[in-house]
Amino acid sequence: MSPRDKTRFERRREMPELWVQCPDCQKMVTKSKVREMLEVCPKCDYHFEISSQERIHALVDTGSFRELFADLAPDDPLQFTGRKPYRERLKKAQEETGLRDACVMGYGRIDEIQVVFGVSDSRFMRGSMGSVVGEKICRGVECATRERLPFVFVSGSGGGARMDEGILSLMQMAKTSAALARFEREGGFFISILTNPTMGGAMASFAALGDIIIAEPKALIGFAGPNVVKETMKTELPEGFQTAEFFLEHGFIDMVVSRPDLRATVASLLAYAR
Repeated sequence: MSPRDKTRFERRREMPELWVQCPDCQKMVTKSKVREMLEVCPKCDYHFEISSQERIHALVDTGSFRELFADLAPDDPLQFTGRKPYRERLKKAQEETGLRDACVMGYGRIDEIQVVFGVSDSRFMRGSMGSVVGEKICRGVECATRERLPFVFVSGSGGGARMDEGILSLMQMAKTSAALARFEREGGFFISILTNPTMGGAMASFAALGDIIIAEPKALIGFAGPNVVKETMKTELPEGFQTAEFFLEHGFIDMVVSRPDLRATVASLLAYAR
């Protein structure tokens, strides 16, 4: 191989380290620019999925987050077995993410305003809501109620309610909704942030109950997915059905905010509500 050909080969090998292809617009964009925009495509505003820790870093004041209920871990009371045993799937998700379950909850500050902050992590079984996720949300809401703090939660539950736990998962829908109803009666302020995707039991309960509901651009939102709705209704669906923009147009959510602007928007809402 000539020195010139070797140089070209080395450059080609380096390309994957520097660039990423956007799954939406299919354009190649530099990883550094995507990181600078908090994992958002600079060409088409596509929002890449990010971890719970990245969410905390993007929204909460540096060094202010203090995790709560970190010792809670899921069990397998039904000894559920699908394609794989539930216990094995839990272990794999825990090893891959370093989390015990799909929700992280704690105290934090957003632009110096103290809040109770929670986030579901889509890397852990698609952010699905089992008994631990529901319990953490309820305990977080109870802390916010008791200490008269705003509650901010970022939902990314593409898995909805976790069927591996059966009724123990489904009951979390009523449980979280009841906790938020008590919070509202006490004058609490809840900002619900919907990311792609927020579906199923999460969207049919706590995620839809915010005093202010914000969604990231193009986020898929709903109970059943578009294909299921289409097959059930036996009809063509409107363009953009179940996207954040569709829900904004029809009055279900209050704002669609790009991730780089999300922290400033939430801070403004918190300051206004004080």
